[in-house]
Amino acid sequence: MIDWFANRVLGWAERHGRTDLPWQLERTPYRVWVAEIMLQQTQVQTVIPYFERFMSRLPTVNSLASASLDDVLSLWTGLGYYRRARLLHQAATEIMKEHNGRVPDSLDALVSLPGIGRSTAGAILSSGFNQPGVILDGNVKRVLARFHAVEGELRRSAVLNQLWIHAETHTPTERNAEYAQAIMDLGATCCTKNAPNCSHCPVHTRCRALSENKVDHFPSTSQRKSVRDESLRLLLVIDAKGRYLLRRRPADGLWGGLWHPLRVEGRNDVSQSLAQVGIDNGHILREATIPIFAHTLSHVRFKVDATVLYLSSSPQLDFSNDDLIWLDTRTSSSIGLSRLTLTLMEKART
Repeated sequence: MIDWFANRVLGWAERHGRTDLPWQLERTPYRVWVAEIMLQQTQVQTVIPYFERFMSRLPTVNSLASASLDDVLSLWTGLGYYRRARLLHQAATEIMKEHNGRVPDSLDALVSLPGIGRSTAGAILSSGFNQPGVILDGNVKRVLARFHAVEGELRRSAVLNQLWIHAETHTPTERNAEYAQAIMDLGATCCTKNAPNCSHCPVHTRCRALSENKVDHFPSTSQRKSVRDESLRLLLVIDAKGRYLLRRRPADGLWGGLWHPLRVEGRNDVSQSLAQVGIDNGHILREATIPIFAHTLSHVRFKVDATVLYLSSSPQLDFSNDDLIWLDTRTSSSIGLSRLTLTLMEKART
């Protein structure tokens, strides 16, 4: 069964939809799942090279589950929101244990996996298995909020419940993969957040927001959280062999599981921070100060005050707890580094 709305959206997609995205060209549940996780809060064009690199290295659930977290995070470096990568890795491990290495094809089983919510599960069912699967990502929310003139902020449960009902109503029982891509494409390329192309929209004749001349009113957006400012003091230590001393961040929290330069905490001075890892001032050959710069994430803007310390030797440190490494970028295997760490390394080389 296909209702008027879905039929129009499908017809539009046959002429204007995207058909050459890498996860469309060789569609499998695993590839759809990885793409959906990467696409959360990230633009398609940004995701494409990361997806292709990820698939070339980790083409199956088994290869993902067998990989180290560092391998996974290294492939995610620069994509941001690294918690997605950690949960993806955890989910692959669970799929190997609980589902014999196959991405499950039921809603309940999918949403029980780390990092997979109701909409992502719907996308995997529809695009990966060609089964009826209801999706409600950001693009779909915008389309449905305008078409049905759904009042209220999207973060409110009552508003989301209305949108889920509309999404379920319009989801067809056939052509599932086509419809899932079609409605996402409609939101991404036609019913856009700014300057939507209403005259080319396949459902504009019944769009309530358009008929009421209130397209810009929907969906109602919540007031964005202000970006807070924080100071961050870092030490980028380089030994006589040109290796970087890095510490793994705790698994939870900002940059979780990634490798970072040493951080000067609280009122600690440089000597105290070095002493904590077994380096004394006698090892320091020279130091250089990187001009203070800003590094902004979605919710925080850091004022980064970084010092580069060049050592006269390569001291033997206690790495027994596995949270410290000497990284030789010329020879070592890939590890998870944040964009900030890469930026500091680049600044230290110039």
